[in-house]
Amino acid sequence: MSDFGLTLVDYSTISKKASSVDYEITKRLFHILANKCNRSTRRALDLPKDLLAIDSTTITVGKNRMPWAKFKGEKSGVKLHIALNVTQMTPSQVEETIASRHDGPVGEKLANSESILVEDRAYGKLTRFDEFKKFKQWFVIRIKENITTYYPSSLKSILQEDSTIIEDITCKLGKGEKRTNNRFRFVKFKDFNGKTIRVCTNIMYLHPEKIADIYKERWKVETFFRFIKQNLNVKRLFGTSQNAVYNQLFCALMAYILLYFVYAQASKRWKYVKLSLIQFIRKLCSDNLEAEVRVSVYFVMEKIRQMKVNYMVNIS
Repeated sequence: MSDFGLTLVDYSTISKKASSVDYEITKRLFHILANKCNRSTRRALDLPKDLLAIDSTTITVGKNRMPWAKFKGEKSGVKLHIALNVTQMTPSQVEETIASRHDGPVGEKLANSESILVEDRAYGKLTRFDEFKKFKQWFVIRIKENITTYYPSSLKSILQEDSTIIEDITCKLGKGEKRTNNRFRFVKFKDFNGKTIRVCTNIMYLHPEKIADIYKERWKVETFFRFIKQNLNVKRLFGTSQNAVYNQLFCALMAYILLYFVYAQASKRWKYVKLSLIQFIRKLCSDNLEAEVRVSVYFVMEKIRQMKVNYMVNIS
């Protein structure tokens, strides 16, 4: 790793620094880095906007380790609420809270009208749907089983022979005073495991199979959470103060963005090697990269160093 200008740092050094540095600084650095590294890519679903999957993940420890973040029973914990750009598989915005904080209100801060929101039931507040229509925010959000549909009108669409679509209508949602003011599209379909999924959307022109595909893309955020927990050591907290915990988590997210950026840029040059992101990271950390991969990483790092030099010249 030293060949690429990377310095090894031990846990104790990280622990000490994480406790003393205001985590708001690290959070700000993360969002700057995310903005710099997130670049447009080909949209696999051929959509006019990127998909933004909003969800949260919880990291828990014993209740006495973080008394400022008590959660359930004998546990304490924190949450990372993440807006994941599904097209690029990188987080674009993150909010941190204690684990007991409800997902809905925090998720509202992460909405972005330049993307199509894809969210689970925790974010399916009916009043939000009317607001989204008003502010032209496209969305595909799963709704709870007990939400009632009113004044249904079927949409005419030619379904595939093996279609997973069960129902495709426009309607109002809810009941009484909690009913939506506007009509929305309601699509019911079967997921990969045969489970029935009900989603609401304001995207009317797409085929219902495409709406189902958009929602299925939301599951990539679960893959992302599993990846950072298994490979970036976020479940092992180096400190227990608020600064220490949140600094570690934001540093882990920055590490992911940098690793993904290098991987995405370097893999464009590969002709004889195929590596997944996790395979690339493991080989990089064990200093066991193939020659072709090592050379491509070297060129990417040189490009980054040159960008740094140019930046320093411009500000001097």
